[in-house]
Amino acid sequence: MYPLRRNRRLRTTQTMRNLVRETIISPNDFIVPLFIVEGKGVKEEIASMPNYYRLSLDLLQKEVKELWKLGLKSVLLFVKVDDKLKDNTGKEALNADGLMQRAIKTVKNAVPEMIVMTDVALDPFSIYGHDGIISEGKIINDDTNAVLAEMALSHAKAGANVVAPSDMMDGRIFEIRTLLEDEGFFDTAIMSYSAKYASAFYGPFRDALDSAPVDVQNIPKDKKTYQMDFGNREEAIRETLMDIDEGADIVMVKPGLCYLDVVREIKNTVLVPVAVYQVSGEYAMLKAAAEKGWLDHDAVMMEQVTAIKRAGASMIASYFAKDVVKLIS
Repeated sequence: MYPLRRNRRLRTTQTMRNLVRETIISPNDFIVPLFIVEGKGVKEEIASMPNYYRLSLDLLQKEVKELWKLGLKSVLLFVKVDDKLKDNTGKEALNADGLMQRAIKTVKNAVPEMIVMTDVALDPFSIYGHDGIISEGKIINDDTNAVLAEMALSHAKAGANVVAPSDMMDGRIFEIRTLLEDEGFFDTAIMSYSAKYASAFYGPFRDALDSAPVDVQNIPKDKKTYQMDFGNREEAIRETLMDIDEGADIVMVKPGLCYLDVVREIKNTVLVPVAVYQVSGEYAMLKAAAEKGWLDHDAVMMEQVTAIKRAGASMIASYFAKDVVKLIS
């Protein structure tokens, strides 16, 4: 009771504030998304994601060594596939010598201890830019799951520690887990995009991979028949619990800032690690505002990642990871 209890006593100096701080950010909190392209010596800036790049395998090798030195020990790989390799079945995704499979090996050869996570979805390989096989204008769930399971297996064979299905097909975690177990990959973890919303924040990411849904007659123009409606919260709990029952080791909420209520709900409900993906649109907005001088980039960046962790994130996939770690070190 005031004046016996004055809360400001614990805010008097920065040292005191640090001592009692509840949420601490460290390099161990982060997963670094990386975009990979064919070629040599390629470092292409993504126009809608300033200071973020597509890298060829030789530069990927250098990048992961730098990340490791900074204390960043987990990467999440995405590949930009040449148009001539795209089809409606994801055939190239199963190529043992495909770009993703070579990227996994590149990271492991450069830094064997690095945790390699891989995107498991068909949109980078699809002529339609969708996460599943399309037939008669619809995304076919079960046929897609069979390909996703084979895709995850190919990543595991290449050396991935964690496969990360981002497609939102029903039952795909069970299909992936079953195949991995049958093939003896008992230690390969699954990080499921369990609560992935049909969000407008993904635009820059789709620029990075050229993976936006195409505007073709009789083909869905968006991903709302499989990604979640952003008005729903209880559905996220159902999806997440089902994925855990099917064999997910880590569950994810995507995007981040607009969904922190969902993060907290899931954190309070489950007993597995909860990941949050701070997505490309969140990154691009801060970069644009900072460039205009409207926001203090570093201050807002730190406030955002702290808010995500405070909400319950066990780990954060973020394009800000290197910036944060350099700042806090």
